[in-house]
Amino acid sequence: MIEYDVKNTPIVDLVNKIILYAVKERASDIHFDPIENGLRIRIRIDGSLRDHAILPLESERNVITRIKLIAGMNITESRLPQDGAIKGKIKDTDLDMRVSVLPTNEGEKVVIRILDYTKSLEGLESLDFSPDNYEKVEKMISVPNGIILVTGATGTGKSTTTYSILQRLNKEDTNIITVEDPIEMNIEGVNQVQVNSEIGMTFAAALRSILRQDPNIILIGEIRDSETAQIAVRASITGHLVLSTVHTNNSLSTIERMIDMDVERYLLSTALSGIISQRLARRICPYCATLRETTPFEREVFKKVLKKDVPEVYQTGKCEHCISGYHGRIAIQEVLLINDEIRDAISLEDVDKDALRTLVYGSNHVTTLLQDGLQKVLAGYTTFEEIYRLIEIENDLDEMAEVQKNLQKQKKELEKSEKVSE
Repeated sequence: MIEYDVKNTPIVDLVNKIILYAVKERASDIHFDPIENGLRIRIRIDGSLRDHAILPLESERNVITRIKLIAGMNITESRLPQDGAIKGKIKDTDLDMRVSVLPTNEGEKVVIRILDYTKSLEGLESLDFSPDNYEKVEKMISVPNGIILVTGATGTGKSTTTYSILQRLNKEDTNIITVEDPIEMNIEGVNQVQVNSEIGMTFAAALRSILRQDPNIILIGEIRDSETAQIAVRASITGHLVLSTVHTNNSLSTIERMIDMDVERYLLSTALSGIISQRLARRICPYCATLRETTPFEREVFKKVLKKDVPEVYQTGKCEHCISGYHGRIAIQEVLLINDEIRDAISLEDVDKDALRTLVYGSNHVTTLLQDGLQKVLAGYTTFEEIYRLIEIENDLDEMAEVQKNLQKQKKELEKSEKVSE
């Protein structure tokens, strides 16, 4: 915890100091939480919130007002939620931040999201794809039409991945138009449209207009409803490459979500090019990581999932370079490149979830999140504990067993039919 000299520090300097400290520490968010005796400040580093400081009650109002002022909000309104943005420089540091204010029973809670585009600007090569997954993504984006969906929970790097793909596709002979809410990063040479629901500028309304703007590539910030999903799929069929994000966990649940959004199966099967599902794991600190013996449970998981005997894995240490043995984050990905077999299955009305799961995960079409995570544990990028925290391993093992059971059943039925035909 840091103690600020509130009495002798002007409010402008105090807010600047808090923001600059968070930026220097690689934080993604700053939380200003109103509590009974003041304002608690927490910062999120590598996905984990940590207490930073507690400001006295007499400073609370001034700090919140200062943040609302520089974020372009109404400082007299304290009963309604507000959103704003901060762009500019503080002591030669370029800043791009989103600000959200929410009224609570103790006062107004403020969250500042610090946007960091360095990963997007470094390109697809820097996004931790395994060689096999990287090759699949390259194939997806080389096709002139179709829809590519990037999926995952909030804060799993979906925007970073989509912007990296746009950077790769951004060429002189390509017309790229995006519809976003909000526009998170300005990209030179790309036409970016801000959604504004209050005046009727919804994703669906913007998309209809965009289709008359002769686009080659369309980015839809997020597919939130049936209307947007249907227009996006139809746009991809009529010769456009469409990129978008969906809040789902993996490839199978993404296909199901699109069908639940009333997208016709035959259209989805034609349009869908690929699905990139991802999560973020904390990256192990290379300076203090040490090897340890695997536990019986870990050995069993490695054997079942990767078919490998793993006697040792890396564990976290503690040093001046890291926080709790971790420094930075690494993406864990599942990349499904849609082939003809999966297309045929999606288009059939009577294909159940188990059959589709067996087809997607049982024929080496995809490296699952668990497989990719465990491979990154073996490579020394993260720890088994992180993968266990992010992925429901027991559920995944049960599903793997079910897939293998279905494959064996299919094999026996095939052998039986071959004998009958003889």
